[in-house]
Amino acid sequence: MSSIHAAKPSANLFEFVATIAAEGLTANSVTELLGFVEGLASGQNSMSNVNVQTPKDTIYPRKGLDPKYSVTESSLRSAIYIPASFQGGKVQPVILMPGSGSTGYFTYVGNYIKLLTGSGYADPVWLNIPGYLLNDAQVNAEYAAYAINYVSSITGKKVSIIGWSQGNIDIQWAFKYFTSTVKSVRNHIAISPDYAGTVNANLICPDGLPCDPAVLQQQYKGTSNFIDRMRLGNGDSAYVPTTTVYSGLFDEIVEPQQGTGASAYLNDARKVGVTNNYLQGICPGLPGGSFYTHEGVLYNPLAFGLVKDALINGGAGKTSRLDLNKLCNIYLAEGLNVGDLLVTENTIVVAALSLILYLPKVVVEPAIKAYAWY
Repeated sequence: MSSIHAAKPSANLFEFVATIAAEGLTANSVTELLGFVEGLASGQNSMSNVNVQTPKDTIYPRKGLDPKYSVTESSLRSAIYIPASFQGGKVQPVILMPGSGSTGYFTYVGNYIKLLTGSGYADPVWLNIPGYLLNDAQVNAEYAAYAINYVSSITGKKVSIIGWSQGNIDIQWAFKYFTSTVKSVRNHIAISPDYAGTVNANLICPDGLPCDPAVLQQQYKGTSNFIDRMRLGNGDSAYVPTTTVYSGLFDEIVEPQQGTGASAYLNDARKVGVTNNYLQGICPGLPGGSFYTHEGVLYNPLAFGLVKDALINGGAGKTSRLDLNKLCNIYLAEGLNVGDLLVTENTIVVAALSLILYLPKVVVEPAIKAYAWY
């Protein structure tokens, strides 16, 4: 992947994906992945899960002073996949939130589902959201908000939530407007987030051309109403203890993504505790801080070290508690192998296919919901 990037540093997302698929850097064929995108999701990929446990608190049609949900409770609840291994609160519950063009299972099956299940310090569930997170991001945020309150209510514990890519701005929107969620969350770990949007979305969706709603909403700040509204009123700061982890220079989805100017960089106006972790800045010139793509951060050893630290200790993950000499000198998170890397790389191929196939496309991003104007 490093040599592919070096050969075509200006390649767009679709060229990059086509090249890694042609080089065999995914665990499945494009035909198999295309079948998944076209609706063959089942089992752990299912968006129609039966979660019969009734929450102890009133969540729907709203919790407290939250806005009313625009999605049916049936759809919101059935997007939550709770595996048979889930211990119902005996171990720290963790929600895995996907990114654009993917499901929770497909995003995390090659990394955090494997690493956290049975770990003794984390008990993961994940969200398989209809539309692969390509419809209105404000609606995607409702799935995050409902899942936070549902899992917290049935377990009686504050949850941790891990997001990848767009999943993090959906979570941030939920924290800002569905304010009940903040009291139900122990901490948030954001992998490759785009809190300021991405200039690459502006390139994928030039003005006037049909595009997927959530991609238009992720255009860079100043051109996206969603991003600008989210960032107002210290929306560019954390609402709960937060750990961000991101890769500079090699992120094919989110740019800018370097240092403190990165779209992933989150402020801490509320003093809840934030650490911003730039892989190449922490492990310069070493394997753990070398070539990692947008999805590659999911298998990075330092990223997982920070995830584990945050989940065990609460609050934000801190490099000061990690063995950086060890983590910076390996390429894959401990517990993963090359097969898991290839499975994780499937995520970006599925995302690209989903971007192409999603309907209906729009030329203007969805209007900001009425509740967000107050």
